[in-house]
Amino acid sequence: MSTKLYVGNLNYKTTEEKLKEVFGQYGEVTSVNILQGRGFGFVEMATPESAQEARNGLNGTDLEGRKVIVNEARPRTERPRERREGGERRDFRKF
Repeated sequence: MSTKLYVGNLNYKTTEEKLKEVFGQYGEVTSVNILQGRGFGFVEMATPESAQEARNGLNGTDLEGRKVIVNEARPRTERPRERREGGERRDFRKF
Protein backbone atom coordinates (compact mmCIF):
# COMPACT_ATOMS: atom_id res chain seq x y z
CA MET A 1 0.00 0.00 0.00
CA SER A 2 1.54 3.30 -1.07
CA THR A 3 1.53 6.51 0.95
CA LYS A 4 1.34 10.01 -0.51
CA LEU A 5 3.35 12.83 1.01
CA TYR A 6 2.80 16.57 0.68
CA VAL A 7 6.02 18.48 0.02
CA GLY A 8 5.75 22.23 0.59
CA ASN A 9 7.94 25.32 0.36
CA LEU A 10 9.65 24.02 -2.77
CA ASN A 11 12.00 26.14 -4.81
CA TYR A 12 10.16 26.94 -8.08
CA LYS A 13 13.14 25.50 -9.99
CA THR A 14 12.94 22.09 -8.25
CA THR A 15 12.14 19.34 -10.75
CA GLU A 16 10.18 16.12 -10.35
CA GLU A 17 13.40 14.25 -11.16
CA LYS A 18 15.19 15.98 -8.27
CA LEU A 19 12.40 15.09 -5.82
CA LYS A 20 12.43 11.48 -7.01
CA GLU A 21 16.20 11.35 -6.46
CA VAL A 22 16.01 12.86 -2.95
CA PHE A 23 13.03 10.80 -1.75
CA GLY A 24 14.45 7.68 -3.44
CA GLN A 25 17.12 7.58 -0.74
CA TYR A 26 14.37 6.43 1.65
CA GLY A 27 12.70 3.80 -0.54
CA GLU A 28 10.83 3.26 -3.79
CA VAL A 29 9.11 6.36 -5.19
CA THR A 30 6.01 5.40 -7.17
CA SER A 31 5.06 8.90 -8.39
CA VAL A 32 6.01 12.57 -8.16
CA ASN A 33 3.78 15.52 -9.04
CA ILE A 34 4.87 19.15 -8.63
CA LEU A 35 2.23 21.82 -9.14
CA GLN A 36 4.19 24.29 -11.27
CA GLY A 37 4.23 27.85 -9.98
CA ARG A 38 2.63 26.84 -6.67
CA GLY A 39 5.69 25.86 -4.60
CA PHE A 40 4.43 22.45 -3.54
CA GLY A 41 3.89 18.94 -4.79
CA PHE A 42 3.28 15.33 -3.87
CA VAL A 43 5.53 12.31 -3.65
CA GLU A 44 4.06 8.83 -3.42
CA MET A 45 6.18 6.22 -1.66
CA ALA A 46 5.71 2.46 -2.17
CA THR A 47 5.33 1.64 1.54
CA PRO A 48 4.09 3.50 4.63
CA GLU A 49 7.42 2.73 6.32
CA SER A 50 9.49 4.38 3.59
CA ALA A 51 7.11 7.36 3.60
CA GLN A 52 7.56 7.76 7.36
CA GLU A 53 11.35 7.53 7.02
CA ALA A 54 11.34 10.14 4.24
CA ARG A 55 9.12 12.43 6.28
CA ASN A 56 11.34 12.11 9.36
CA GLY A 57 14.52 12.51 7.32
CA LEU A 58 13.51 15.38 5.06
CA ASN A 59 11.01 17.58 6.92
CA GLY A 60 12.68 20.93 7.69
CA THR A 61 15.81 20.18 5.66
CA ASP A 62 17.30 22.39 2.97
CA LEU A 63 16.45 21.48 -0.62
CA GLU A 64 17.80 23.83 -3.27
CA GLY A 65 17.89 26.79 -0.87
CA ARG A 66 14.49 26.27 0.79
CA LYS A 67 13.50 24.48 4.03
CA VAL A 68 10.95 21.96 2.79
CA ILE A 69 7.86 20.85 4.67
CA VAL A 70 7.04 17.15 4.39
CA ASN A 71 3.75 15.79 5.78
CA GLU A 72 1.38 12.97 4.99
CA ALA A 73 -1.00 14.23 2.29
CA ARG A 74 -4.61 14.75 3.31
CA PRO A 75 -7.55 14.05 1.01
CA ARG A 76 -8.71 17.09 -0.91
CA THR A 77 -11.88 18.66 0.45
CA GLU A 78 -14.40 20.55 -1.61
CA ARG A 79 -14.78 24.18 -0.63
CA PRO A 80 -18.01 26.00 -1.39
CA ARG A 81 -17.70 28.70 -4.02
CA GLU A 82 -18.42 32.24 -2.94
CA ARG A 83 -21.58 33.64 -4.52
CA ARG A 84 -22.92 37.14 -4.44
CA GLU A 85 -26.60 37.87 -4.42
CA GLY A 86 -28.03 39.34 -7.62
CA GLY A 87 -24.76 39.34 -9.52
CA GLU A 88 -23.50 42.26 -7.46
CA ARG A 89 -20.35 43.88 -8.78
CA ARG A 90 -18.05 45.73 -6.49
CA ASP A 91 -16.01 48.56 -7.89
CA PHE A 92 -13.33 49.86 -5.58
CA ARG A 93 -12.08 52.69 -7.78
CA LYS A 94 -12.32 56.14 -6.25
CA PHE A 95 -13.61 59.00 -8.36
